[in-house]
Amino acid sequence: MASIYIIGFLAQIFFSARILVQWLLSEKAKKVVSPPIFWALSIMGSYLLFIYGWCRDDFSIILGQIISYYIYIWNLNAQGVWKRIPAWMRIILFATPIVACTWLMTHTGSFVEQFFRNEDIPLWLLIFGSAGQVIFTLRFIYQWIYSYKKHESTLPIGFWIISFTGSLIIVSYGLFRLDPVLILGQSVGFVAYTRNIILSINQRKQTAP
Repeated sequence: MASIYIIGFLAQIFFSARILVQWLLSEKAKKVVSPPIFWALSIMGSYLLFIYGWCRDDFSIILGQIISYYIYIWNLNAQGVWKRIPAWMRIILFATPIVACTWLMTHTGSFVEQFFRNEDIPLWLLIFGSAGQVIFTLRFIYQWIYSYKKHESTLPIGFWIISFTGSLIIVSYGLFRLDPVLILGQSVGFVAYTRNIILSINQRKQTAP
């Protein structure tokens, strides 16, 4: 169990680092920015948290990472970073979730038994945690649609509002699960999410006619 927690905490270190770096760069620029390092740290953290969720038999964590994973790659590609990553690493990063999902679909019985009949996670709690992960991950779908329309990688105010809401639910889920990885990892982002919302509002006021 200790080694599993190490994977989870390492993933959250990457996630916390991305928020901290993005926050500091935004404060410096006096506006919300979307630096490439944010997305690079995101993909590393997501990869590790996916493994952590699998080892913990926690479907809600796996679901959250699958939804946002390829959006991270899209943003890296939009900023010209993805192609600079070594080809072998790109193949591993791109293929791992696909291989895992393929295994799940071809082993339905084992999948249901492992993730939906887990005595440590009642069905109501699994639904609650999955809802939090879906809401939290919707921020990246929103970000992707917004950025696609703008033809650039950006982090709009809606992204931070959804982040705050989803994070609050995930922390609650982590408390029920007594999962220190989720509790500590998500709690770190609260201040940064709030500050980015304030920066976004100030930016809008400055650009308003």
